Amino acid sequence: MTSAPSPSAPAGLLHHRAEGSPSAPPLLLGPSLGTSLALWDGLAPELSAAHRVVRWDLPGHGGSAASLIGAGATVGDLARLVLALADSLGIEQFAYAGVSLGGAVGLHLAVHHPQRLTRLAVLCSSAHFGGAAPWQDRAALAREEGLAGIAASAPARWFTPGFRAERLVQDNRDADPGAYAACCDALGAFDLRDRLDEIRAPTLLVAGREDPATPPAHLRELADGVPGAELAELARASHLAVAERPEAVLTLLRAHFGQDAPRGMEVRRHVLGDTHVDRAQARQTPFTARFQDFISRYAWGEIWTDPTLSRRERSMVTLTALVAHGHLDELALHVRGARRNGLTPDEIGAVLQQCAVYVGVPAANAAFAVAQRVLDEEEGPTQDQVTG
Repeated sequence: MTSAPSPSAPAGLLHHRAEGSPSAPPLLLGPSLGTSLALWDGLAPELSAAHRVVRWDLPGHGGSAASLIGAGATVGDLARLVLALADSLGIEQFAYAGVSLGGAVGLHLAVHHPQRLTRLAVLCSSAHFGGAAPWQDRAALAREEGLAGIAASAPARWFTPGFRAERLVQDNRDADPGAYAACCDALGAFDLRDRLDEIRAPTLLVAGREDPATPPAHLRELADGVPGAELAELARASHLAVAERPEAVLTLLRAHFGQDAPRGMEVRRHVLGDTHVDRAQARQTPFTARFQDFISRYAWGEIWTDPTLSRRERSMVTLTALVAHGHLDELALHVRGARRNGLTPDEIGAVLQQCAVYVGVPAANAAFAVAQRVLDEEEGPTQDQVTG
């Protein structure tokens, strides 16, 4: 994985950070008002394992120049800045995920520049933000008094009680008041409710159930308007669910933007059987969720789907490796998998016989006992139990 922060953006471009292989499918990540690209710290490194991740700062936020935006700005103005950034990086088409104002930018791109967008995720955002009046008031406050007071009240808008993310609150304090106010102007003028049915990019919507800024009803409105959109609501999450529930959001984004996990789950079920996979999924907890996703996405979605070796051959390799390391419980699982992949009992026996030569007789002896038990369960006893 590569990471290429831009300490100072070229004139006219948004400050950004690029992570992951330059040849991987591009994924742009947009921030919410008052935050910086640090909002994505908990997800971007993980997403960059499969994508060329580019996260960017709003004008006057983080490292982006305040001069990129002015009073009376629109979400369309921000979307043009995002497209200019993509063009500068040689990115023609890209997937996009954005939070709040960043999500509004994604919706604008999906309606007005559909040819550029491959997939879309809109997090804690809306097709409208309550009209101009409240945003005019906040813009005036920012211009007249700066951002200290607004930043002091941000945790109540952004997080559930007890959650802290001082870095994000500090980003709010450090933002340029004029640029912040211009972003408020953009939010006040934004309303795409009558054009949601034009969106054709596959769309994921994520709501925080305790979000006072864009309550779940706003995401449900999007789900009703965007054809085929999928909606997920996260418990114990407020407006910045990306910061509060990064693992839950990561799982949703991986499933939406990458096909390895769904494809891997199909192969996993074919080899190991529905009963085993269903049992593993039922035992999944928040603690083990990332590991289960890793297994489905990487082991089954990338390795087992590589056409260089057949599934029969992969079963042989897997049996040998499990014997060598003494993983007998896993061996029983993969003996069953080997049978599903077409290996005969004689072929499984030949693999274990080979292990006796190159791994060791005691290891092979234990392996034969395990394999015999599995084959007996499947076909009934076929030979005397092997003993050493």
